[in-house]
Amino acid sequence: MESVRNALLERTSVRRYEREPIPEETMQFIYDAIRNTPTSYNGQQFSVIDISDQKLKEDLYMLTNQKQLKTCNRLLIFCSDYNKITKLAERKGFEVPPFTDTMDGVTIGIIDAALAMMSAVVAAQAAGLGSNCVGYLRTVDPAKVAEMLHLPKGVFVVCGLALGVPREHPDLKPKQPNETVFFKNRYCEDEKKLVDNLEAYDAEVKHYNATRSGGTTDNDWCDHILDYYRHAMQYRILDYLKAQGYDVKR
Repeated sequence: MESVRNALLERTSVRRYEREPIPEETMQFIYDAIRNTPTSYNGQQFSVIDISDQKLKEDLYMLTNQKQLKTCNRLLIFCSDYNKITKLAERKGFEVPPFTDTMDGVTIGIIDAALAMMSAVVAAQAAGLGSNCVGYLRTVDPAKVAEMLHLPKGVFVVCGLALGVPREHPDLKPKQPNETVFFKNRYCEDEKKLVDNLEAYDAEVKHYNATRSGGTTDNDWCDHILDYYRHAMQYRILDYLKAQGYDVKR
């Protein structure tokens, strides 16, 4: 078992995996870490779909073209979930307020699912596994993914997590420096220094992408991320959320 320090600071995104199965005791450790995740009000507004069926993984790969979905041993899909509390409330005769029609309701479910996924990432890394977070499962074709996974109203995909014994060991990606992430007592006081530091980081990412092991690119950080934003403007997530019972009004 790796130390917490190594699990947190040496994690990389792994997209190629060995065929070796993950021991069930390791999966139970990951389950336990997920279940112990801190959540809003201890409401636990999330659920996880653990996919081991190879055909389903390959069907999701065909939809996304994300190779890690078919090469991983297990695919965990983290969902915001208000179906469980709703069904129990109905059985007990309680009226369910339209919390899913608020941005706070949507946000809490996403936060809970994201925290649970990070618990799984750290547990998997500590257990010697590789992992890769796949956000594209949320946006590629939300209605189709919901159909494939039989998601009821009140449940939507937040992110997928591919797990497996790593076949590759990618270089550690550079992250933003302390100066652009952590501010004391208020948001950044020196905007020019902030942008100068971001520009230096942008150049560092460009150099990393041009020299990393495996495939190289000429991507910087800024325009590459903006390109994702441009592409994501086409997504119709609000329509999907409404179809899943989240009619956001406020």
